Amino acid sequence: MSSLLAELSATAGAAFAAEGLAPELGQIQVSDRPDLAQFQCNGALAAAKLAKANPRAIAEKIAARLRQSPLVAEAAIAGPGFINLKLTDGALEERLQRVAAAPESALPGNGKGKRAIVDFGGPNIAKPMHVGHLRSSIIGDCLQRLLRANGWTVTSDVHLGDWGLPMGQLIAELAASRPTLPYFDAADRSPYPDESPVTMDDLEVLYPKAAAACKEDPARLEAARLATAELQAGRPGYRALWEHFHDATAVGLKREFASLGVVFDEWKGESDADPLIPAMIERLKEQGFAHMDEGALIVPVAEESDTKEVPPLILLKSDGAVLYGTTDLATIIDRIQSHDPNLILYVVDQRQHNHFEQVFRAAKKTGLSGKAELEHIGYGTVNGPDGKPFKTRAGGVMKLYDLIAMATAEADKRLAEAGLAADYPPEERARIAKAVGVAAIKFADLVNNRVSNYIFDLERFTRFEGKTGPYLQYAAVRIKSILKKAQAEGHAAGAPFIRSEEERQLALQLLAMPEALTLAENRRAPNLICDYVFTLAQGFSRFYTEHHILSESDAALRAARLGLSALTLAQIERMLALLGIEVPDRM
Repeated sequence: MSSLLAELSATAGAAFAAEGLAPELGQIQVSDRPDLAQFQCNGALAAAKLAKANPRAIAEKIAARLRQSPLVAEAAIAGPGFINLKLTDGALEERLQRVAAAPESALPGNGKGKRAIVDFGGPNIAKPMHVGHLRSSIIGDCLQRLLRANGWTVTSDVHLGDWGLPMGQLIAELAASRPTLPYFDAADRSPYPDESPVTMDDLEVLYPKAAAACKEDPARLEAARLATAELQAGRPGYRALWEHFHDATAVGLKREFASLGVVFDEWKGESDADPLIPAMIERLKEQGFAHMDEGALIVPVAEESDTKEVPPLILLKSDGAVLYGTTDLATIIDRIQSHDPNLILYVVDQRQHNHFEQVFRAAKKTGLSGKAELEHIGYGTVNGPDGKPFKTRAGGVMKLYDLIAMATAEADKRLAEAGLAADYPPEERARIAKAVGVAAIKFADLVNNRVSNYIFDLERFTRFEGKTGPYLQYAAVRIKSILKKAQAEGHAAGAPFIRSEEERQLALQLLAMPEALTLAENRRAPNLICDYVFTLAQGFSRFYTEHHILSESDAALRAARLGLSALTLAQIERMLALLGIEVPDRM
């Protein structure tokens, strides 16, 4: 089923064509003045310039044709030639009933037949997830859900940071503190122990200690660089130790992602691209894309149109070690070979934009990216009240696990203040508090333009009023309660019909969903989904305030309003699901 705007645009396009004008001039948009009209068409002004005619005269001809359409109740001319449109209630009712009968038909289907990969630029091995990982997890998850809803075949990859200098730093630190471990024997002593010599708790101590040692002592830094090169070259003991680091970290990562409801199709990392690097480098050298420069192997990516210096992409350092750009290029090869995608999205901090600019240019220049479009989905930082990156009260990095626990506790406090879930079993109340806490975190993140920084304010995020995740959860639960009571009283929902302005506005909001999802996809903008679902919830609130539903004595009217309520609930739940927000059965 085409969207309402698409139908209107096609109708207006046919009217322009019948007057000998380009049908593209019939593009319809939501009215800038909702007090005057529901939709508007500005094509008569552009047509007048092309035809050297009076725009109002053209608008009158187009409006006369539009009035013949069963969609259009009114077509009026305003100003120099704007066409203002109002639709018939019958047209709105018919389309509401179609959506109610086949909800999937309302999805835009923009991605049918296309494949996308979403790279989450995941956490580093040997480090616990912290608040800095929040945005990539939440934004990336929303985008993969949105693309799937719009018809794309999506593969999501956590893409762990597991192959750079930090791994060498850890190995060197462990070699200095526990040199007798079998992994450090230059001879291959495999098989190595199945049990890891370090736990995640050990790694949390070792990681910052190793980084500090390398910063303070040039010899330790050189040892770490050597260990990195030997790990990447395949030294058996280092590879075995690296696997222990990887497995110990994965336990915590999977727990944290599960707490956020984030699921990946692939748990790959930089290391998975390593086997492809030698052949890639030889190919780029043979084809003349890569050459030596001051001991390093580089791919120049600067272009004549550049207004600032764009450094070359370094493939190999003078010591033979690879860099992030090298593994990123090889990862593109892996993805092209494995999935043949049309699109690859990299959900990574905006501060990495220059790095991705280099990688994307190199991939395109060398033909490694094939048909795939490569996009960096950058985002801003989560800040504290001081405007600096969010920290614990002690000044340390806030672990994601602790952040979720804080949000859950604050949500439980808000439930108590609102008198919600007061007499529920403890297990159910705990589940509701967790769902509300996570919703508060997710919505507060996604409602912002993703490239903007925002202030983390848990007290505000967990409120049940205003533009918050908990408000939307409660709006959905309230509709659920109405429908459950109706069912208990033997009242069935019927086909929606329109008898008031509140119902009319709610219908228009419901039918605007395809455009909202299309625009959110095109702009890679989860905040547009947030805006849409909040507007929808407000529209239902106005409808609910002005109309009887369960207490309506007219059975047909009651059934229609229940039907409109059910359709609204389904759409709110669908939009919240795209945001990764769960709606409890009750509160």
